[in-house]
Amino acid sequence: MASSIAVASGKGGVGKTNIAVNLSLTLSRMGKKVTLLDADFGMANAHILLGVNPQNYISDAINGTVPLADTVCQGPLGMNFLSGGSGLLDMLNLDKKTRYETIRLMDNLEPKPDVLVADVPAGASDNSIAFVAAADRVVVVLVGEPTSFLDAYSLIKAANLEAGVQNFSIVVNMVTGKGQAQAHFAKFQNIVYRFLDVKLELAGYLPLSNRIRKSIVERRPISLGDKNLPENLALQSLSKAVMDATPNQANGIRYFNKIPSMAGA
Repeated sequence: MASSIAVASGKGGVGKTNIAVNLSLTLSRMGKKVTLLDADFGMANAHILLGVNPQNYISDAINGTVPLADTVCQGPLGMNFLSGGSGLLDMLNLDKKTRYETIRLMDNLEPKPDVLVADVPAGASDNSIAFVAAADRVVVVLVGEPTSFLDAYSLIKAANLEAGVQNFSIVVNMVTGKGQAQAHFAKFQNIVYRFLDVKLELAGYLPLSNRIRKSIVERRPISLGDKNLPENLALQSLSKAVMDATPNQANGIRYFNKIPSMAGA
């Protein structure tokens, strides 16, 4: 059965979308059939990082104006991509019915992916929590700053208390190396464990890198480069850790018709 990963962050500007894109491509490089859903509706920008120009958006399929198949773009390495669309003001605040329809729409993907990666809106909005709770595994991206810690904590608290999400994979971005990533994670973990009954695992990190900056400007993800680059070795380790992480059985609607734990799963 297909699995799903939500890539989330407490605030914008921490590199969430870049990690979602490169996680998806790294998993593709590892032999997985991957579909990336840019669920940041109305503010989507994953297509910019990928260097693709969608003709249709997932919102068109939700509205019934085009078939779902016509919203799927071919990305690098055989990865499929669904764009949320940018500048679509009517998609910024989805109602509960539309969120439900969007998640259920993923059941109809053909060919069915091995892994669906959802790049969800930053913050702890109803949209963000719905897409986080629908996924098997949740990746939370943060940087070593107090504001990032506070907002990531708020996201985890909301996902746990509102939707029963228990397990979170933490990715620390823009660090000098493994030691700094571990130090930031330890500080964040201490904060979270003081107040919440959840499980955090350090999935990995990405270094502060001129190569990554250049890849974003050039619209050519770093994961398309030499697999032995330090950044790509970090992405490979991160991707394996995420796939090995303990899955959630959160309450509510799930991707690919998975039954929530409340219903007896």
